Amino acid sequence: MKNLLWAVLLFLGLSSFVHAQTTLKIKGVVIDSAKNEPLSYGTVALKNAKTGLPVKSVLTQADGTFELANIKSQSLQLALISVGYQTKTITLTDTTSAVIDLGKLLLSGATHALKEVAVTATKPLMKQEVDRMSYDVQADPEAKSLTALDMMRKVPLLSVDGNNNIKLRGNDSYKILVNGKESALMARSPSDILKAMPATNIERIEVITTPPARYDAEGLAGIINIITKKNGDQGYNGNISARYNSVYGPGINLNATAKQGKFGVNGYIGYNRRNTLSTGFENSSVFNSPASSLLQNGTRANGGNNTYGTAELSYEIDSLNLLTGSFSNYYGNYTQDMSQQTLLLTGNNLVNQSYMQNNNGDNDYSGLDASINYQLGFKRSKQQLLTFSYKYSNSKNKQFTDVMFDDRNNYNQSNYQQHNNSGNREHTLQLDYAHPVKKLSIEAGGKAILRNNFSSFYNDVYSNNAQTYITDPTQTNDFKYIQDVISVYNTYQLKLEKWAFKGGLRLEHTYTDADFTSTATKINQNYNNLVPSLSVQRSFKTSSFTFGFSQRIQRPGIWQLNPFVDRSNPKYLNQGNPNLRPATTNNFELGYSNFAKGSLNISTNYSFSKNSAQSVTTFNPIDTVTTTTYLNAGSRRAWGLDVSFNYPITQKLSVNANVEALRVWIRGTYNGDFVANHGYQGYGSAYASYKFSNGYRLNINTGYYSRFVLLQGVDNYYFSTGASASKDFWKNKATINLAVGNPFKKYNKNDYITRTNDFYTTSKNYNYYRNISVNFTYKFGKLNGNIKRNEKSIQNDDVSGGGNSH
Repeated sequence: MKNLLWAVLLFLGLSSFVHAQTTLKIKGVVIDSAKNEPLSYGTVALKNAKTGLPVKSVLTQADGTFELANIKSQSLQLALISVGYQTKTITLTDTTSAVIDLGKLLLSGATHALKEVAVTATKPLMKQEVDRMSYDVQADPEAKSLTALDMMRKVPLLSVDGNNNIKLRGNDSYKILVNGKESALMARSPSDILKAMPATNIERIEVITTPPARYDAEGLAGIINIITKKNGDQGYNGNISARYNSVYGPGINLNATAKQGKFGVNGYIGYNRRNTLSTGFENSSVFNSPASSLLQNGTRANGGNNTYGTAELSYEIDSLNLLTGSFSNYYGNYTQDMSQQTLLLTGNNLVNQSYMQNNNGDNDYSGLDASINYQLGFKRSKQQLLTFSYKYSNSKNKQFTDVMFDDRNNYNQSNYQQHNNSGNREHTLQLDYAHPVKKLSIEAGGKAILRNNFSSFYNDVYSNNAQTYITDPTQTNDFKYIQDVISVYNTYQLKLEKWAFKGGLRLEHTYTDADFTSTATKINQNYNNLVPSLSVQRSFKTSSFTFGFSQRIQRPGIWQLNPFVDRSNPKYLNQGNPNLRPATTNNFELGYSNFAKGSLNISTNYSFSKNSAQSVTTFNPIDTVTTTTYLNAGSRRAWGLDVSFNYPITQKLSVNANVEALRVWIRGTYNGDFVANHGYQGYGSAYASYKFSNGYRLNINTGYYSRFVLLQGVDNYYFSTGASASKDFWKNKATINLAVGNPFKKYNKNDYITRTNDFYTTSKNYNYYRNISVNFTYKFGKLNGNIKRNEKSIQNDDVSGGGNSH
């Protein structure tokens, strides 16, 4: 009996030993070969290589990793499947090891239509990462018929108001980068460039709400990073598109990529001409002391054109050394002719003053960027990199307005011409080092920005005695503003199986020297900022939670600092304030993402800032002139909720929507008076797309954008509707699109309200709203893969951005 018991125990032990030896664990990480990024929520399917029967399947995590455990040793075959990518099959010949680590597995984008396999899922439009959200423009079928500015309306957390100004979570303090770098194309008026750029030029748009320490600390709301489309291996390809819009005019764009051996080049060039259209406007103000009112109405005709282009070059010296360079240039011209009548009425509605005014304005703006980057890799790890970068930027703006008066009644202002030549020259040096240690990635670096802003402005007043224009010395000044920013940073990112952490610190020293040459006045400022950031992500099978905290700085830009007084409307003046100081804001964010079917993102955020720069307007009762400028007037708090989703209802029909609601509190002190304003603001938009079997596609959209809360009032609100249809032909190399925007409304009224204890002002501008556009795109050439880019490059996002459209 005792021998039998020992035999049974021996048998069980051997069985356990054999079972332990024949049970496998298979793991790896799936990588997008084009973007060199982890591919999340892809399918990893394991089957018996002999019978073809399925064994087990899992989805990749947010960081691209997967693990198949408790697999019996047998002849196995692994398939990696993700919509929009070529399926990859791996036969596992050696199944004797307890753990099979397949390492990095690269998936390439699909290059042809699958005729025998029915695809039942769509590639996600949105992707939530630890510190940002990405919108895959190339996965959006409507990109073929939209401009880059139109696409901004579809990106979660972004909105575009009635004047085509882009806002990030309702805030216009942010920075736009192109391929991770500040671009002269976006320096003056990003809306103009994005209106002229087809969305097909863009690969994805990243909204970085918790920027890591590697980025400059400026941009209160965050960073918008536009990643342009790029193809490449050996050979060439590209696309050319031509379009016409009944409001924005005609445009043409060429995008091309070529690579031969170790050399690669990518570039695009475009031209857009804006139709000259005449619209109306109204301004009305009611003043308390003395009791009076001001009425203005008239018409303005705006037109213009812009040309832009950029090129990137790459030379792979060897597997560890990479040299890249880029150059971009743009030029634009904007004209405006205005005619208006002005009436100043007494409290009894009697005419106290009146005149007719005619303006002829011309604005030329241009800019260029040139940069060079050297990247050194290490044999120890492909992620260990040392990068040296240099960049030169130069932007110029030349403004001229000829102001003439007729039919004067108790108004003695002479005709005048105002001139303003301004710009910016900038040199940037940067050093970045990335060092991976198992699951920990360490980054450190330093940066120096040497910036020189300048403005030379003067007014020529017509002299009746001399019968010519004479420069007025009281309205003349030369302004130079030197700003140097020296910074160092250190970040750490830890990726575990279910968790990801990213945190860091950035120390910035800012030196400014403002010199008013004509008045012999100088202003000097020196200050330091220590800026923290922290992001956390917890991943589940098909969902994740994220938390972020960041501190951001708002440094005033040249348009806020420039003391030039814009007198194009002598009753409503605008000027900058060279005494502005930077403002700091703290941002907190908590988000949830689910990608089980389609995608769902829900996030709540809270931000608060002190000493924030606010636009303020004052009234002078002596000459009945109101002046708008910028002041560090007070504080701003905002709590918000964002919801966005994309859902494929059927294989052919998909819908997506974005909703944001904010509660805003603004308060401050100006001229000894306490000023406060609060309210709700937000927007909502929805899109639906249906794909027919014969190559046609139909899209419809609608949206509502509320008034936004300002310190002394609110801005405009509006509704939008639109529809588009597209057709692919010539073996999908050509696409034609027809779109109509806001078909039920010819004009849109943008009204702005300013309220103070002294006056109440309403400004109304009427813009063409209904528009029809047609677009034709043709793709040529053949190549696959990507031209190599530096992993790190210069991104100057440290001054106020956003810009305004004309």
